[in-house]
Amino acid sequence: MPAEPTTLRSLVARVGAFHLTDRPMLAAQRTMEAALAQGEPGPADVRTYVGAVSRYFDGFEREARAHLRDLDRRLEHANQVVFNLTAERGVAAKRIEVTANVLALVAQTLEMPAR
Repeated sequence: MPAEPTTLRSLVARVGAFHLTDRPMLAAQRTMEAALAQGEPGPADVRTYVGAVSRYFDGFEREARAHLRDLDRRLEHANQVVFNLTAERGVAAKRIEVTANVLALVAQTLEMPAR
């Protein structure tokens, strides 16, 4: 089933908005843009173009998803570190409070008159 002309034009416009550096994808894009400028491309041209777009963007999506998984893993680790440091800080703050109370009692004891 051939692509609807407006859908194909939308796809070509959307793909053309990307900074394409992959030579086969760039060639397919230019070929389809030229074919659309001359009229409606044939079904074989559309299949070739859609195949090139699929191959390019499938790889691009896989790479982006792998990167996202890595970032999620790193964020999870960073959140765990923050959680652990926050708990450790609470322990240190409590230790300071308890130690300060003991030192205050020491000071009070030294100020007491001898009996």
